[in-house]
Amino acid sequence: MLKALACLIIALTLGFAAAARGEPAWDHVARVVTFGDLHGDYAKFHDMLDEAGLIDAHDNWSGGKTHLVQLGDVPDRAPDTRRILDLLIKLEPQARRSGGYVHVLIGNHEAMNMEGDLRYTTPAEFAAFADAHSPYLRDAYYAATVAALKAHPPAGAPLVFDAAFRARFDAEHPLGWVEHQLAWSTEGVYGRWVLTHSAIIRIDDAIYLHAGIGPSFVPFDIDVMDKAVIAALRHQPEVAGGPHDILWNEEGPLWYRGMAQHDEAAESANVAAVLARYKVSHVIIGHTKQYTMVNARFDGAVILTDILGPDRCNDPHGFLIKEGDTLTSVYRGHRLPLGVSGAAHDAYLAQIAAIEKARTPIPCALN
Repeated sequence: MLKALACLIIALTLGFAAAARGEPAWDHVARVVTFGDLHGDYAKFHDMLDEAGLIDAHDNWSGGKTHLVQLGDVPDRAPDTRRILDLLIKLEPQARRSGGYVHVLIGNHEAMNMEGDLRYTTPAEFAAFADAHSPYLRDAYYAATVAALKAHPPAGAPLVFDAAFRARFDAEHPLGWVEHQLAWSTEGVYGRWVLTHSAIIRIDDAIYLHAGIGPSFVPFDIDVMDKAVIAALRHQPEVAGGPHDILWNEEGPLWYRGMAQHDEAAESANVAAVLARYKVSHVIIGHTKQYTMVNARFDGAVILTDILGPDRCNDPHGFLIKEGDTLTSVYRGHRLPLGVSGAAHDAYLAQIAAIEKARTPIPCALN
């Protein structure tokens, strides 16, 4: 139903010209800045861009040849998804003109929004799409929904299309909901943009992806998995012998949590297989809020960048900078060498603890 309606009104919502997808590998990159999940938090995103030296006072790219990698999960949970996406779309061509790059990877929440799974989409995210035309668009979608239900009644008791039914419909489809879904469709401004991106990339000796790679996906080339994600988002059939159910498989690149959560002894064989398979030294991931800072597992083979606020409220705005073999964790504005094992890792954790001890806690409502 929504797709049929989209054909009538999509011209009102499009504004982005899709670009060709590039190869998912880069070499000889001097500086890579990595942000984990953003989930609609524009203030966090903007603060980290500024802290990393990637934008100027007018929100234009100032990062030169730096590569920014955002590991997916821009949408949901907070209100400003659209502002983040619009700034990323603005920065992408600016970075390329400067010799840099903005890589926005596909996470499970990008897939969920494109597939219509809106469990974590907030009312404010829908409201960001609402305008004077929204009541008319919702009325049109309601009419299309009722017509479809009358033409193909669901099993069970017959539906009654009365005021109570309409009230439930409006509650489930707030103003801006239709525009949100159109924008995230494969022909919409954000859906089309997502389809120009990758789920997995390699930059020098590291692969970057949203979640991780489970054992059943290790046999596949990065390019094969990447193309499978795009094909699935386009609702194209799977390639025989290729990755199965890649958008939702718990071992797939959008969902796998084993590298972040499994006991290292139990997961070490899989991590070693991934490093060997893709000829890299690091797997850099988001998705799982396991630590209150950027942190390393498996002696640096896996680096986690999705940050769990120390009190589940005050986000320290942590991110990773990789300059050759040098790894730097940025935490509350402090730049700390990321020790990945042994005494160096202990020293890193001690520095984080000292920063937390010295700071004045900020109440959640004020942060």
